Amino acid sequence: MTLSPQLRTAGTYVLVSAAWIWLSGTLLGNLVHDPHRIVLYQIFKGWFFVLGTGSLLYWLIGRTVRRLADANQRLLDSHEQALRVLVQAMDIRHKETSDHSERVVRMAIGLARLAGLEGSALRDIKFGSLLHDIGKLALPDAILIKPDKLDEYEIRVMRTHPRIGHDMLQRIDFLHGASVIPYSHHERWDGTGYPQGLHGADIPLAARIFSVVDVWDALSFPRVYKPAWPESDVLKYLREAAGSQLDPKLVQLFLDNYAALKTLALNPAH
Repeated sequence: MTLSPQLRTAGTYVLVSAAWIWLSGTLLGNLVHDPHRIVLYQIFKGWFFVLGTGSLLYWLIGRTVRRLADANQRLLDSHEQALRVLVQAMDIRHKETSDHSERVVRMAIGLARLAGLEGSALRDIKFGSLLHDIGKLALPDAILIKPDKLDEYEIRVMRTHPRIGHDMLQRIDFLHGASVIPYSHHERWDGTGYPQGLHGADIPLAARIFSVVDVWDALSFPRVYKPAWPESDVLKYLREAAGSQLDPKLVQLFLDNYAALKTLALNPAH
């Protein structure tokens, strides 16, 4: 029978405490016969007991917390692996270039670190970038992989995918924070984007970071409706989009660190 962590911790504490009380009491009774001295020794014994059992509890609880953290990380890793398989299938369906989703994840995390994000914010960047187009699963192939220009109706349908993606991720507790990227990465700095028409710093920082990366990737690699652009044209477009489509400070940060970010995006080993 496997004991629960709390029962193991409590049981160990009770056994050690009982052994200490019995052994120390017996030893003290055999060695000390002066009533005044035995009271003093009992006080010292009590303080030693408190300090000893406190240290024991600290170690036992710390060990249990570490085990729970490890179990939680393994669970998170298994969720991530499942999501990556889903995204790979989605990239194939969308006829994206291979490694598209992994590429934007690596570059977005790199830019986010340069912008000062850390901890859970980076985790949200990772999952949000990975699942940025998850809402497109609900779109018909006739629109999603159409090689020609979309008509007005098809554009309206295409523009529903951010809200669909947001609603999908809101159903999963650990992806709540990540949902801002699928929801807001088509917003524009000048307020003319969709689906909410957010302006400037009202656009979540994670979405603004990802938008810079997404534009770079969309232009740098071929899609079903266009060939890849020359690198010089891509960088020129980013400079011109700063302050209209994209956050100008993030564009400058991206360009200032472009060589390192490009290496990060194209080389999984970095």
